[in-house]
Amino acid sequence: MKIIKYLLFLLLIIVIAGSIYIATKDGEYHIEETRIIPAPVEVIFNEVNEYHNWKNWEPWSLETDDMVVEYDEKTRGKDAGYSWKSESMGDGKIKTLDAKPFSSIDQEINFDTPFGTSTSDIYWEFNQMEDSTKVTWGMKGTQSFMEKLAFSFQSETLSEMMRPMFRKGLENLENSVIKKMEKFTINIDGVIQHGGGYYMYTTTATKTSQVNQRVQKMIADVRTYMEENNIEISGKPFTLYNERDENAGTAIFSAGIFTPSQVVTPNNSRVLNGNLPNQKVLRATLKGDYKNLPDAWNTAYDYIEEHSLELNEEEDVFEVYITGPKSSSNPADWVTQIHFPIK
Repeated sequence: MKIIKYLLFLLLIIVIAGSIYIATKDGEYHIEETRIIPAPVEVIFNEVNEYHNWKNWEPWSLETDDMVVEYDEKTRGKDAGYSWKSESMGDGKIKTLDAKPFSSIDQEINFDTPFGTSTSDIYWEFNQMEDSTKVTWGMKGTQSFMEKLAFSFQSETLSEMMRPMFRKGLENLENSVIKKMEKFTINIDGVIQHGGGYYMYTTTATKTSQVNQRVQKMIADVRTYMEENNIEISGKPFTLYNERDENAGTAIFSAGIFTPSQVVTPNNSRVLNGNLPNQKVLRATLKGDYKNLPDAWNTAYDYIEEHSLELNEEEDVFEVYITGPKSSSNPADWVTQIHFPIK
């Protein structure tokens, strides 16, 4: 009988000692992963800031087929959120506490566990690095006594369990963003009458592959000149191809902006005034990155051939930039209209 008492007393000591050990064990955790993604900071911030997008890259729901998601009335920005239920992954919810375009997002995530609700702070940081963005995704918090006890019997710590998921999530985020940025469509709008008009412009020569890089600065220079000289702007910026050698891969082109009337410029002016005639054109519209412009040109040439249209070689093909980098950081949103003069 005494032996049983001693054993019970020993067991009690072990339980008390274990409880003291668990209680004094550091329960704070801080998990963080970083990835450099080749995309503008605005694009990535907007992707993360909208909870409807999370299903495309968030790793937990991608690894289970029983997750049921319910979105809050607000899904973007401060106070946005959603909740989920899953037999395999458990239930939980997440809410945005603050969102600062285009630098950071703070969130709170709650998991329903057998020991109660577990709460963690989630944070995102976005830093532009030339043509890429450094994305940091982190989670921090403090484990309860029961959570620390449960993880004492696990082969992995919370950090070891979560880090691979964070890395996978950032990889998925990169793939999702790039896929969205690469979307483009080409539409042949048909033969229309373009009204033409006066325009201010500068001209240069370069390789066709470098035209889009040069055009942005040239248009900015023309716009600055017009603003400095109080010249009215009356249309979208455009590129006029004075000469284009497909075989040599070179082009002489003018970058211009329409103005409502003729402007007389000084002899030494870096920006000149021209006039685009009222003419019949075949118009093709590209929605997407400028790198897809060659495909749009080829589609238009195929259409011209298939419909027995005849190009007017005396006039120049021109591209009008309806929307571009100033309108949206996502190239998939850019709209360019290409006009092919037709006899």
